[in-house]
Amino acid sequence: MNINTFNIVLYEPEIPQNTGNIARLCACTGANLFLVGKLGFSLSDKYMKRSGLDYWEHVSVKRINTLDELKAQYPNSNFYYLTTKSKISFYDVKFEPEDFLVFGPESRGIPEDILFAESSKSITIPMKENMRSLNLSNSVAIVLYEAIRQVG
Repeated sequence: MNINTFNIVLYEPEIPQNTGNIARLCACTGANLFLVGKLGFSLSDKYMKRSGLDYWEHVSVKRINTLDELKAQYPNSNFYYLTTKSKISFYDVKFEPEDFLVFGPESRGIPEDILFAESSKSITIPMKENMRSLNLSNSVAIVLYEAIRQVG
């Protein structure tokens, strides 16, 4: 399978097991993983390491202080922000290799000032009405594999 590289951004992730699962997903797909802002756990957390198993050596993990810093490093890249506060389905996006898929903290999501600054880049995973949200690692897998399907 020819997988083009995508970039997964976890903005202020809170749950180490989710981050470990996502790291494992990134290792298996060749996606880069960016951890941005304040983390809700230590990178040496045993739960995160256990979730990532022996895949850690196969994933590119970069630690970045702010989203602005990350965007400044990649000024010509597409950044898509996943949220339940958008009406734009991720199915309606034409993903390109190297795109950045940004996911917010599990308990509160991406701050609205970031979402509304680029509302055309704020996208959602459709789900049944009156449901709060999907698990973060499931959401990353759903969107990443759709992006890979589109370009693969």
